[in-house]
Amino acid sequence: MSARQTAAEVVVVDYGLGNLRSVTRGLERAGAQVTLTEDPASFDAADGIVLPGVGAFSEGMDNAGPFRDALVEQAEAGKPLFGICLGMQMLLTTSEEADHAGEGDAEGLDLIPGENVRFSRDQTVPHMGWNQLDVQRDHPLVEGVDSVGSEIPRADGTAGGGSVDGEYAYFVHSYYAVPDDEDAVVATTDYGTDFASIVANEAGNVFGTQFHPEKSGETGLQILRNFVDYCVER
Repeated sequence: MSARQTAAEVVVVDYGLGNLRSVTRGLERAGAQVTLTEDPASFDAADGIVLPGVGAFSEGMDNAGPFRDALVEQAEAGKPLFGICLGMQMLLTTSEEADHAGEGDAEGLDLIPGENVRFSRDQTVPHMGWNQLDVQRDHPLVEGVDSVGSEIPRADGTAGGGSVDGEYAYFVHSYYAVPDDEDAVVATTDYGTDFASIVANEAGNVFGTQFHPEKSGETGLQILRNFVDYCVER
């Protein structure tokens, strides 16, 4: 039975800081059966977990406090965990944002070791709008997503038909992830500096997008479909 014939049961974590309606609609379009949850116990029966988010890192971690242990437990057990925007940043260890705001240290989930840093003063923040994805390595989340410079095959199927621009996604953020391990970077985006726009842990089941796939047209829908397929096929 194909992944498209079997709907993944996905829970979206409602901790007070997510674009819940648009994320839910995007996942449903991608073929998931979606449940919004404020109960960490609901993670057990789910095929995958989505951690959305908009806002400040320290507030996000404070609000997500009741979910922390359950999220880490599920991730370490191999369940797919997908962080979106702030949710992606929360997968890392810490962020400069809390210190910049005078709020001291704020500890992330530490599922992908690293730090979130602020764009330099030479760059307009937030980085807002459409920008290109440059896929750096294989991962189920980017299956079928073209990268900057991807080769266009000739009619006979061989390479050499030129190259294409990377597909575009929609961003709104002032901080970006810097994983400790370069191999955690799945895709990058250029905004004066190349930053990680998709990250994943070594096992591959914990991953995140700095952009909003639910607002990124067909490219975002492809990524959400890939997530749903991964939840079913793992």
